[in-house]
Amino acid sequence: MNKTLRFLAVPTLALGALALSGSPALAADHSYQSTLGQINGSSASGTVTVDVTGNQAHAVLKVSGLAATFMDAPYPHVQHIHGGAQGACPAPSADKDGDGVISTTEGAPGYGGIVTTLSTSGDTSPAAGLDLKVAGQGASYTVDRTFEVNAETKAALEAGTAVVVVHGLDPATLSAAGQAAKSDLVPSLPLAATSPALCGTLKAGQMTMPVGGAETGITAGTAGPDAGALALGGGLVLAAAVGGAYVVRRRSARSAA
Repeated sequence: MNKTLRFLAVPTLALGALALSGSPALAADHSYQSTLGQINGSSASGTVTVDVTGNQAHAVLKVSGLAATFMDAPYPHVQHIHGGAQGACPAPSADKDGDGVISTTEGAPGYGGIVTTLSTSGDTSPAAGLDLKVAGQGASYTVDRTFEVNAETKAALEAGTAVVVVHGLDPATLSAAGQAAKSDLVPSLPLAATSPALCGTLKAGQMTMPVGGAETGITAGTAGPDAGALALGGGLVLAAAVGGAYVVRRRSARSAA
């Protein structure tokens, strides 16, 4: 009888360990989100999330309604995380020269300089800020990147001053003065090409729900009480197994005596 109890304790312990191994993976350290609003009459919209875990950031930017074409090709839209300023998107009063367009430079007192380029691939440093080869393309697209977050970006996120800006306007929607003006960043391009179209301040949000492996059946947003109950149940089974083993040893000791 004692041998039977002893062997039962082993699979019970294994079952508890299995239950614990089914618990979900850890969530991101910090999560930031923003709903992007139109600037300069772009009529566009978008959302962005940035999840930071250690020195890694996972950014997902989704936009629609932007200018679709430029010189008979998909319009290249550069987008960045800006920081180091007020953490705000510019108001219409930011248009200091009265051409009806808030240029990147005119908006800078609100959102600051580039700290991360949300490129479609490759370099995410400020140096890639005007690289059209890694810009978003067309009216609607998604940028989904994981990259090493630099100190400037992390500081801006934590301070609440990180702002996402998507650039590129349809010249036909601008005033005559705006259409005639040259870019304040790249004078060989029209002002529309580099002026902001969307803007939003990244705010700390609710932590992302953990995501389990495929075998667990746990998906984002479902790892609440059930996952906790699973872990608790595993702990109780482990406790019961240890207790059972202890009883077996006590009985064995008494029998030997």
